[in-house]
Amino acid sequence: MTDQRGETTSDPYVRAGAGDAWSADAAARGKSGSQRLLDVSVTAEVPASVRTALRLNDTDRVVRRRRLMLLDDRPVEIATSYYPASIAADSDLASPGKIRGGAVAALAAIGHAPADVVEQIIARHPEADEAELLDVEWHEPILVLTRTNVDAAGQAVEHAVNCMVARLCGPLTYRMRRSAT
Repeated sequence: MTDQRGETTSDPYVRAGAGDAWSADAAARGKSGSQRLLDVSVTAEVPASVRTALRLNDTDRVVRRRRLMLLDDRPVEIATSYYPASIAADSDLASPGKIRGGAVAALAAIGHAPADVVEQIIARHPEADEAELLDVEWHEPILVLTRTNVDAAGQAVEHAVNCMVARLCGPLTYRMRRSAT
């Protein structure tokens, strides 16, 4: 989300009660943000990187939510979130349709609000299905932001993989606070 200084921050995307952060972010830029739900499923077919991030074993299942994010009706991002089925299978996270208050609110409602967040960003070319969904050529760079949310008990509760068209992204700004030592 773009803050009052024009910097992009992930805070609304990991804070319960922030509502539809994507629509609010787009509106702050004078645009219309919407999303199309592509898939909601409970599955054991999970990429190894997701199993590692969520600390799952080979038989654990996940709830997967995959959405296409649109800016002024143009595809700009594929957002896929994975939640351990052990905590999410019986929650709104596993229901097809928009989640009232957003996914972070749903996590908070089941006692797993994010307390610690780890993000990583890489650039790469899109895979064939990503290029098709994002309506870009195979050689156009995308940014892939992965985010792992961990609750106060130390359990990884969400791993998100967001594939964004690089040229359509605003600047991603990160801030660190160093402790005085």
